[in-house]
Amino acid sequence: MLIVYDSLTGNVQRFVDKLHMKNIKIADGLVVDEPFVLITYTTGFGEVPKRIEEFVRNNEYFLKGVISSGNRNWGLKFGRAADIISHEYCIPLIHKFELSGNQLDIEIINERIKNI
Repeated sequence: MLIVYDSLTGNVQRFVDKLHMKNIKIADGLVVDEPFVLITYTTGFGEVPKRIEEFVRNNEYFLKGVISSGNRNWGLKFGRAADIISHEYCIPLIHKFELSGNQLDIEIINERIKNI
């Protein structure tokens, strides 16, 4: 499964590197023509980053699931971008991980992506 991601602080980038899956970083105008899982970060007070919103609007057809990084210090807003995207596009919320994730997060995501 293709992983499509964006990273603001580098945490998502570090996590994607640990997954060892085919991946592509979001760039302006990117069009994806194969099934993919999105990995995003959460910005502001539990919001979807604008660049991610635009990308998903233009690529929702092949979007199969969403994952988000976050910081548990935000409480209920932890990784909330994934909650919002999952709800708006009726796709599975695969997982949320803190900062750049850990080995258990990698194992969970690998297992869940196999079942998509």
